[in-house]
Amino acid sequence: ESQKSGLSAAVDLKMGLPHVTIPKKLPLIVVADGVLLPGSTIRIPVTTVKNINLVRSRLTSGSKLASTIIGIVTKEPGKESKVNALHEIGTAGVVIQVTGTNWPRPSYSLLVTGLCRFRLQSIIQEHPYPVAIVTQLDDIKDITDENDEQPTELVSEFKEAAQKLINLLDISVPAVAKLKDLVERVPSRQLADVVAALVRATLPERLQVLDAIDVATRLRVTLPLLLRHIQRLKDVREAGSEEGNKENRIVHISRGGRNLLPDPDSLDDSENEVAELEEKIKATNMPEEVHKAAVKELGRLKRMAQHMPDYSMTRNYLDLIVELPWSITVKETCNIRKAREDLDADHYGLQKVKRRVLEYLAVRQLRGDLKGPILCFVGPPGVGKTSIAKSIATTLGRPYCRMSLGGVSDQHDIRGHRRTYIGAMPGRVIQALRNVKVKNPVMLLDEIDKLGTGIHGDPGAALLEVLDPEQNSTFTDTYLNLPFDLSQVLFVATANSLSTIATPLLDRMEVIHVPGYTQEEKVMIGQLHLLPKQLQEHGLSSDILDMSKESIATIIGEYTREAGVRTLERKIGAVCRAIAVQVAEKRRDHEDEAKTSEEMITEAEDRDRRTEQHADETREIELRQEVGEVPQQSGINLSKLREHMDLPVIVDPKLIYDILGPPIFQSGLAGRVSVPGVAVGLAWTPVGGEVMVVEASRTVGDSGLTLTGQLGSVMQESAKIAMSWVRQHAFLLQLDKDFMKDEEIHMHFPAGAINKDGPSAGVTILTVLVSLLSNRCVRSDVAMTGEITLNGVVLPVGGIKEKLLAAHRAGLTTVVIPAANKKDLEDIPNSVLNEIEVVLVNTVEEVLQAAFDDFTDILGENDDGVPAKPLPSKL
Repeated sequence: ESQKSGLSAAVDLKMGLPHVTIPKKLPLIVVADGVLLPGSTIRIPVTTVKNINLVRSRLTSGSKLASTIIGIVTKEPGKESKVNALHEIGTAGVVIQVTGTNWPRPSYSLLVTGLCRFRLQSIIQEHPYPVAIVTQLDDIKDITDENDEQPTELVSEFKEAAQKLINLLDISVPAVAKLKDLVERVPSRQLADVVAALVRATLPERLQVLDAIDVATRLRVTLPLLLRHIQRLKDVREAGSEEGNKENRIVHISRGGRNLLPDPDSLDDSENEVAELEEKIKATNMPEEVHKAAVKELGRLKRMAQHMPDYSMTRNYLDLIVELPWSITVKETCNIRKAREDLDADHYGLQKVKRRVLEYLAVRQLRGDLKGPILCFVGPPGVGKTSIAKSIATTLGRPYCRMSLGGVSDQHDIRGHRRTYIGAMPGRVIQALRNVKVKNPVMLLDEIDKLGTGIHGDPGAALLEVLDPEQNSTFTDTYLNLPFDLSQVLFVATANSLSTIATPLLDRMEVIHVPGYTQEEKVMIGQLHLLPKQLQEHGLSSDILDMSKESIATIIGEYTREAGVRTLERKIGAVCRAIAVQVAEKRRDHEDEAKTSEEMITEAEDRDRRTEQHADETREIELRQEVGEVPQQSGINLSKLREHMDLPVIVDPKLIYDILGPPIFQSGLAGRVSVPGVAVGLAWTPVGGEVMVVEASRTVGDSGLTLTGQLGSVMQESAKIAMSWVRQHAFLLQLDKDFMKDEEIHMHFPAGAINKDGPSAGVTILTVLVSLLSNRCVRSDVAMTGEITLNGVVLPVGGIKEKLLAAHRAGLTTVVIPAANKKDLEDIPNSVLNEIEVVLVNTVEEVLQAAFDDFTDILGENDDGVPAKPLPSKL
């Protein structure tokens, strides 16, 4: 019957709203905090099960116009959500638009325009959605047609008040102009509903307007709401505040009742937030260009509805602008003497790094506007690259921030995303400055050599602008889209290797090599820094545990093999934990013996009470200890503890063996080099120098020279060069011209799972070949490095300091290096040079003389009994 009756609508241009006849049976949408008035349009969220069933049954599946007519009823305020708790008067409306999604849960939104009022007679269906019998409540007569003067005067008074409201708004805004035209042309019977949908009102007040069936009563109910809104706008304007503009925006949002008005408290919060942003923009001392951009964005934010997607994006953008330190700097400490003392107290050694920092301070003291340097510390892990950056920040009195670049493969991490993208964020450089709140911090770019390149660009290329002193004064983040001055930032980068850093990026940094520590340096670092740190972390003290320099040297030599001190710190921590177990056991036994049975019972009864009383105090002390305000106490009574164990505990080699187990590293080079065809070479790796034993064997075959051990093309070419030199000088080595006939030589470089390449193994390969073919053993205490040519000239190589330190750690006493690397010996500590004999060579013959005990036996003697002399180099 309802479908047959359908929607009988005739548009009356004079009346504005069509004469409407609604079905007697009407499906209902129940809302909790909104009221639909005839002539207004609101957006209703559909989230309840019954409302969703109605949308699916009538709106998404039906195609007839009659199926779009539904009833909108409001729950009675303060009552439980039951069907019989619905408001008696509702509004019939036509659904204009349906939007929604089924993921992650079903949810719809309806755009509904009100047609007319109705009264609920009875609910005839509750499932799957409510359906009610309704009675249409239409008041079609226009008051202007009546002879009664009182209603006409009421309409005139109402229209006059509506015009006052419009005059308080900005008439230049198109929405206000349309509103003015609407009030002039709207019929009297619809005037109250239109205005009630515009002004701010509570839910009970809107329900009173809905309940007013008579037009005159409706006007009388709505007029106080209109006058209150006008008075509020006048108060705002008289106060000289910007809130008037915000009130205009509130009216624009609710024009025609398109959306359910937000809670007044939330509107006030939004107004306060915008006012706070405006005050921050005025208070922030930002450049003129930035200030203009911020004011422009703030103006857009004021004109924007809070529910719009761009609102939160613009708000976040303004928050970033006002929180960036455009002109905030921290004063530096320029006391060079104190800075030297602080650096020496924090780190042992690292003279190059300390000297560079003191140079910066000296120039900064003489010239105040010096740009921040861009330093790059290169060295193996564990040598203190990251910790020295923290010390630099503390010494200079600047804040410290760290940005880890390991694994970063997206240029937007450095430069930021465009604001047009959903979830756009500024780059990590701008975010770090936002967090640190000053424009001249010490910023650590950690692991800069481990940057990657992916489909989203090259972050190394994005860093070019950041690290260029000539460009970073106007660094432009893609998200911020405004220039920011990075010239005052002291950038400190760390890397393990320079080979993976792009040349343009490397050219913008001042590289400072931080090599590995010597044995003596490690002992001093362990004694001065690592041991006190571990004692404090394990609740011990020097009165309980005594670890001498000799014990630390034993741990270094037998349980660590590294360029840094990380493994050494872990081993010292293992010793401290073992001693802590002994102390805890002895302390517990002493406490148990001292207690009587009654005391133990009393303690058990009061344990919970004491825990509750002191819980808050303990948490407060722990928090203060974390920030360093209160030193942590071990709580150990040394006098009573001495009665049960000997203090201090002396760490000797036997105790180290019991705690750490058998030695991990032992020098076994002497046994490996005691056979012909074996020599010790030196290699450079990103984690420091390494000792490499090269082995060769001679067997029957015809494959010539075979190389194994994951060798690169450069090392393979070095082996071919060495074999060519041996063939060329076969007569000096007393070898047949066809000594390789029916024989093959297999040369192996251990640690076959590791890729190896480089020219510095040339002298080692040649020495192995000579040792194998002459059946003589190479001296077991000799290591060597250098590149060779076909004519026997030894060329210089790199990484001399790391290689000599590796030989020193391995217990070797003689190192053969190219004479051209003599300049690199200045960087070697005297403690190492005093224990290692460095042999400088220019030719292969000099290498062989240093590698073999009796080199003349290899070359043989001439007919006169005089030892043969090596041929001079053809160069």
